[in-house]
Amino acid sequence: MSKIKIIIYTFFLFINLDYQAQSKENFLNDAVILYEKNKYDESKFLLQRNIVFNPKNYTSYLYLAKIYKQEKDLKEMEKNLDTTILLDPKNEEALFMLIELQIERSNFSEVKKLNNNFLQVCINLCDKKDLISEKIKSLEPKNESN
Repeated sequence: MSKIKIIIYTFFLFINLDYQAQSKENFLNDAVILYEKNKYDESKFLLQRNIVFNPKNYTSYLYLAKIYKQEKDLKEMEKNLDTTILLDPKNEEALFMLIELQIERSNFSEVKKLNNNFLQVCINLCDKKDLISEKIKSLEPKNESN
């Protein structure tokens, strides 16, 4: 009888672990759906919850950065973009968003560094190279006068 209890307990344990794994993935999927519907507060809550269960999921940080960009909270946006790049150094979308942020701040040296990284990793957003180059050129005179 004892062996049967152990087998049943083990069976339910595995089912529970599988369910928890699926629900963690649902946090991210549901958060992305809410983000696309412009329900940023609800999406942010689910993304933060996903980070608790899966702190190395760079997608959660990227979407949080996008939400903070919409909310014009540039400090939080930058923090989440930095975390995204820390977890996924080749994330071209995060690099591009950081470049835009640093251009807005007229931080020429950081823009050049980020742009070099972007040029090395770009696959899907390579069409943005010219746009970045133009913006860098518009920054150069401002920086030289300092």
